[in-house]
Amino acid sequence: MLSRLMSGSSRSLEREYSCTVRLLDDSEYTCTIQRDAKGQYLFDLLCHHLNLLEKDYFGIRFVDPDKQRHWLEFTKSVVKQLRSQPPFTMCFRVKFYPADPAALKEEITRYLVFLQIKRDLYHGRLLCKTSDAALLAAYILQAEIGDYDPGKHPEGYSSKFQFFPKHSEKLERKIAEIHKTELSGQTPATSELNFLRKAQTLETYGVDPHPCKDVSGNAAFLAFTPFGFVVLQGNKRVHFIKWNEVTKLKFEGKTFYLYVSQKEEKKIILTYFAPTPEACKHLWKCGIENQAFYKLEKSSQVRTVSSSNLFFKGSRFRYSGRVAKEVMESSAKIKREPPEIHRAGMVPSRSCPSITHGPRLSSVPRTRRRAVHISIMEGLESLRDSAHSTPVRSSSHGDTFLPHVRSSRAESNERVAVIADEAYSPADSVLPTPVAEHSLELMLLSRQINGATCSIEEEKESEASTPTAAEVEALGGELRALCQGHSRPEEEQSGHLKGPSLQQAAAAGVGK
Repeated sequence: MLSRLMSGSSRSLEREYSCTVRLLDDSEYTCTIQRDAKGQYLFDLLCHHLNLLEKDYFGIRFVDPDKQRHWLEFTKSVVKQLRSQPPFTMCFRVKFYPADPAALKEEITRYLVFLQIKRDLYHGRLLCKTSDAALLAAYILQAEIGDYDPGKHPEGYSSKFQFFPKHSEKLERKIAEIHKTELSGQTPATSELNFLRKAQTLETYGVDPHPCKDVSGNAAFLAFTPFGFVVLQGNKRVHFIKWNEVTKLKFEGKTFYLYVSQKEEKKIILTYFAPTPEACKHLWKCGIENQAFYKLEKSSQVRTVSSSNLFFKGSRFRYSGRVAKEVMESSAKIKREPPEIHRAGMVPSRSCPSITHGPRLSSVPRTRRRAVHISIMEGLESLRDSAHSTPVRSSSHGDTFLPHVRSSRAESNERVAVIADEAYSPADSVLPTPVAEHSLELMLLSRQINGATCSIEEEKESEASTPTAAEVEALGGELRALCQGHSRPEEEQSGHLKGPSLQQAAAAGVGK
């Protein structure tokens, strides 16, 4: 009898699993779920913890044992989807970017979207010219530390913060100038709102990049945004297809097909190749969900979609949530006292830190440069994941980042748009979380070794502040030798495709 009770108790314990979800401010929420708990149950627990009502824009992301990213499906068992050993670790992220984030009803929702876009800016998913970068960073600074105070903020105070993968002293001075002179008196909520309004005008707003290759074997990033499907290659947006022009999404193995019907009955089939069949299926499912969310008028119009021309063959998938129009209508009916918001402030985070952990390489005098390099090499072995390496580079032409006018875009018929001088290569965007603490100098050094510039600015660093070719080559061999043990596993984790722009990026680990 006792043994029967003990065995029953043991089975009961086995049906409970510990889950840790990393939130957008890098805090963690831990809970216990039953073996048969659905994704919706876990998501509702999180939203209750965050006091979030406008929750349809968000989702839970995880990485499976094969290092493939997924969005947790709310209608299926959490345990069966993860297929890994407990305790489970996941991330709470924005899944569907609001077409107009400033129009969100509640401040708590705007704050969470602000945190997401702040991460996008830091990890290189959101590209912008220098003037926009300075303004966005100044908004972040105002939201986090408030008004400029000469007693608290000495000369160079903006250099203590890390807003981008890389930046220069000139940009830091511009950020501080805007913060001092233009933003005084703005509350955190106002600064965050202005940040959102500016961010949504950028070409890469809402981009969650999927690495692929085109039919010629060239590296590309595919993404789904609130306004349609985009393809980024090199420093250009080579395709922008509005949602009402997308007629079908299909995949077979590693091959992804997008069927487009444009005016004058012009039909196009875009074909791309994902790194793995699993990555291609994930891309396809993301496309199905985004198209349903942004295109449909109501959720009753959602249909089960097959990946093949034959319904009984291939994968089948159905989006299970509400659509954007329904979400906005529901938000308009919210009537409650605004919930209290606990802002993260200046607390450094694992994967989106505000405070840097060392000086920029470009600001270190040449006489001290060798000592910095030695320090980098000594710290390399302790890194679980290497440094962020995604460029956020300005464009030298003001018209290359035209603000979006959503109702009547002047460039709606323009399928190719320059998004940056430097190739779009968000290596950090396609790898799993967590992120180890790292050194910014390592990232900058690795970019110098690979021939990439180390500044967001157009200006060239003076010859006196740049290592000689011999120094770089010597350090390059040393760095590559030490990195051999790190790069291969992380390339495998990311499913990253090798290409000229991607080889510049050191392998990195990050959740969105």
